[in-house]
Amino acid sequence: MGDLNYFSILCFVWAAIGIGSRFLMISLGKKWNEWELGKAYSEKKPKWIYFLGILCLAIVGFTWYQVFTLGVKYSWIIASLVTVTLVKVFNLLFNYDNFREFAKSVLNDKKKLIQLNVGVFFISAVFILLGIFLY
Repeated sequence: MGDLNYFSILCFVWAAIGIGSRFLMISLGKKWNEWELGKAYSEKKPKWIYFLGILCLAIVGFTWYQVFTLGVKYSWIIASLVTVTLVKVFNLLFNYDNFREFAKSVLNDKKKLIQLNVGVFFISAVFILLGIFLY
C-alpha cells in the first residue's frame, strides 16, 4: 500500500463514514429513522447544515488544490467524486424541504432503503480499493 497521501486518506475516511453510517442505520432500525427525521433533518432547517455547507466547500476546494499541487496520479478521479457530493449539500442548503421529503420517502420504504444501503456499501468498497491500489 505504501505511504498514505491525502487522496488515499480521503478515500478511507469517506468509506468509513459510508460503512459506519450503514451499520448504524441497520442496527438502530426505527430509532435511526426517528433520529434522522426528528433531529438531523427536522422540519425546521437545522443550523448545522450551514456549517456543513462551508465545510464541504472547503474540502472540495482543498482537494482540487491538492490535485494541482501534489501531482498524485489520477487524483482528479477522487476530486471529481468529492465535487459531486456538492449536489447533496446544495440540496440541503437551498432545497431543504424537498430533500427532507426525499429522505423521509427512502427511510419509510424498505426497498429504497435496501437499495441505498447496498449502493453505499458498494461505493465504499470502491473507495477502499481506490485508496489501496490507485493512491
